Amino acid sequence: MRIVLTGATGKVGSRVSRRLLGQGHSVVALVRRDEAAQEVRRLGAEPALGDLRQPETLRSVVARAEAVLHFAAFFRGATEAEARAVNLDGTVALARACVAAGVPRLLFASTTMVYGPPRERPAREDDPVAPTGVYPASKAEAEHVLLAVPGLVVHVLRLAFVYGDGDSHLAEALPFWRKMEAGERIQLVHHADVAQAFVRALGEPGARTGRIYNVADDAPTTVGEILQTLGEEPSPEAAAPAGAWGAIADTTRIRAELNFRPSIPTLWAAREAGAL
Repeated sequence: MRIVLTGATGKVGSRVSRRLLGQGHSVVALVRRDEAAQEVRRLGAEPALGDLRQPETLRSVVARAEAVLHFAAFFRGATEAEARAVNLDGTVALARACVAAGVPRLLFASTTMVYGPPRERPAREDDPVAPTGVYPASKAEAEHVLLAVPGLVVHVLRLAFVYGDGDSHLAEALPFWRKMEAGERIQLVHHADVAQAFVRALGEPGARTGRIYNVADDAPTTVGEILQTLGEEPSPEAAAPAGAWGAIADTTRIRAELNFRPSIPTLWAAREAGAL
């Protein structure tokens, strides 16, 4: 399958790209600079120069694609204007380019952060979203717009906290972990299973159009366990606040519709497998 992928040099996109190439797919990577083009060539992908903030560059990039996987986004440190320019406006421009070029489907990497404050149970895909913060708010708005684009099949995959494969994401969030109660639960998902989810959404015959899927591992991990994995002793051990489901998502739908089962089911399994 000929797949166009945005964010191919980012933490998630680069790892998905490697796995797609390993399965024999042809990957075209949207890049903004020559240095990035050299990097994706080393991965075995084909670079295509373009910019989500320059809509006129996108149609030629997505031409002949059988699917577009959209990972590019501004995350931590982005201003509201920057986040909206890429996460929302850039996503809309990409969708329009897909329609104009006749691309049949687009898979969008979103986040379980769109659910917002804690609730009394794990978050389900049909729950109303209530994002707090620039990044999840821009993602939620992009989801809403994408799912209404005529002439394009869109799947939204809401990712839990992504880690593994030598990614520094867990360590980069250490200042946040230190501020949280050791017993508070966080749901993670390994890079291998992010790729699995996207491949299943691309190829599963029973996949329905316009679907939203939560993508997460088998069981929440406590902040204390994350700190121990990073070589720190949590202090003091504390129970999570009652009803703290804010970072936990229900994965019933993706299991039932796409037969998704995490290959790295927990943080401890990743440690034992040397997959951190």
